[in-house]
Amino acid sequence: MRRHYEFEGIAEDELASGPHRQFARWFAEAAAGELHEPNAMVVSTADAAGRPSSRTVLLKGYDERGFVFFTNYGSRKAREIAANPHVSLLFPWYPLARQVVVTGTADRVDPLETAVYFRSRPYGSQIGAWASEQSAVAASRADLDAAYARMAARFPEGEPVPVPPHWGGFRVTARTVEFWQGRANRLHDRLRYVRTGGVGEGDSGWRVERLCP
Repeated sequence: MRRHYEFEGIAEDELASGPHRQFARWFAEAAAGELHEPNAMVVSTADAAGRPSSRTVLLKGYDERGFVFFTNYGSRKAREIAANPHVSLLFPWYPLARQVVVTGTADRVDPLETAVYFRSRPYGSQIGAWASEQSAVAASRADLDAAYARMAARFPEGEPVPVPPHWGGFRVTARTVEFWQGRANRLHDRLRYVRTGGVGEGDSGWRVERLCP
């Protein structure tokens, strides 16, 4: 089951001046290839007792402020973030033998930002956000389909669909961002940016350290 990586590594002097610039480089390279959904990431949270959970979510935006995704605020991940805002994001770009791991804290985005994104979603996804009580127990698939049908009747296609009050975005403000590149003999390159300054200080507020694989 072992695979020997034969990819070029990454050195400290090849890194961008800050983690978000470096992420933009690697994300562009992942998107340029045949990688399916390069914006898919594993979001890991923990409840107030420290019990973890993970799920795959789509990244919908990133900049120097952080990494943004959207969800139902009644979902398990949202409830856990409310109790414990510390989260981890993992981008598993396996065909490139690359991973990016982000640790930080999550906060709700501004409702206006949520509204702008919600309006960009396909009609079916907008209705789905109304119909699904995410993470709640469903009696059957038929009940889910019936809920969708009710919401579609309430908000017909072609008319504006309002943002559900229970739905919105989170922005993860990074504390560390690790760039992992697979190398031969399991001597992988692991270069991690660690925040040393406050949010808004730009690239100067980070240091880079190399981790043993």
